[in-house]
Amino acid sequence: PDPDDHREAFMDKFKTQKYENAFNESNWEEEFDKVPMFMKRAPEEIDPVTHPDLACLQSIIHNDDSPPEEQAKRLKNEGNDYFKEKNYKKAILSYTEGLKKNCVDSELNAVLYTNRAAAHFHLGNIRSALNDATAAKRLKPDHLKALLRGGQCCMVLRSYTDALRWCDEGLQVHPTDKSLQELRCKADKLKRAVDRDARKAKLKEKKERGERDALLAAIKDDMVDAGRAEMGLDGVLSQEATGARVYLDEQGALNWPVLFLYPEHRQTDFISAFNESSRFMDHLAVMFGQELPPWDTDQKYQPQNLQLYFEDEETEEMHQVDLQTPLLKALQHIRCSVKAGTPSFIVLVAGSPFCKQFLSGKKVHHLKYS
Repeated sequence: PDPDDHREAFMDKFKTQKYENAFNESNWEEEFDKVPMFMKRAPEEIDPVTHPDLACLQSIIHNDDSPPEEQAKRLKNEGNDYFKEKNYKKAILSYTEGLKKNCVDSELNAVLYTNRAAAHFHLGNIRSALNDATAAKRLKPDHLKALLRGGQCCMVLRSYTDALRWCDEGLQVHPTDKSLQELRCKADKLKRAVDRDARKAKLKEKKERGERDALLAAIKDDMVDAGRAEMGLDGVLSQEATGARVYLDEQGALNWPVLFLYPEHRQTDFISAFNESSRFMDHLAVMFGQELPPWDTDQKYQPQNLQLYFEDEETEEMHQVDLQTPLLKALQHIRCSVKAGTPSFIVLVAGSPFCKQFLSGKKVHHLKYS
């Protein structure tokens, strides 16, 4: 019989009866999406019941009876498809399965490693990407994509010396490759900047160490002159408490941060740079001169009414300091301590009820300056 006759008979049948299971306007997109050739995205898990066509194709692709090289190529292509879809995790799985086939084609394995490095790189797994690029280069030393990827990984890791090494190795076999040339130029520029900053930081550290040593030597000399050679200097340069610390000025004099405490009113005053040769009265006369602090409502804190003390932390005994005494003389006293880099002194109004109450039961020593 003539095949054309059968075809015409088949087509004529639809003139009188409707074709069953045909696509219609409401479901044609859904039905098309079930056909592997027209699928927009493959399902995450392929169920043979719901997707028999896909399951069949998968079994053909992953036919374990085929040679390892053929299986590895298929898995490479599968990974590439996932990579194009930006499904980098699936791509990594496919490339990994391809490498597990242990085929003897070193060039194919190098491509699998390089492609997996690219997928890792896009996921931010930079160390894994670098490891794969290294493995690819070991198998194929002139593999351009592996050499470029290794350099890119080192750039992200800010290992510019290694990035230069990767680029140099690449340019030895691909001397005209613009991507390698540009990457090397960028790595060299950043390495120079890092080296420059490191030199600056080293010089700064050396300068600060020299200033610190000179400062400690000056403090030690002051204390030795007063017979306080045993004074601990570990916390003297601290600036945690106030944000300021002792420094040596151009004249070679020490300038200390000093804290005045007014326990009667729970107030404080902070002097960031109290020259060691300045007297306490010099500062108090300014602080309590014509304009008194707002908390001194009774106007008792007149310079002539004030008394200054420091407390012995070990014995809790009080030491009264003559207001004409320079700071250095007070610091040289064996019972005066410097806490967190800042000496502190208590200011009271002489003869006031609070002063008597505050000093009640405490032993008071008098430090006079002559």
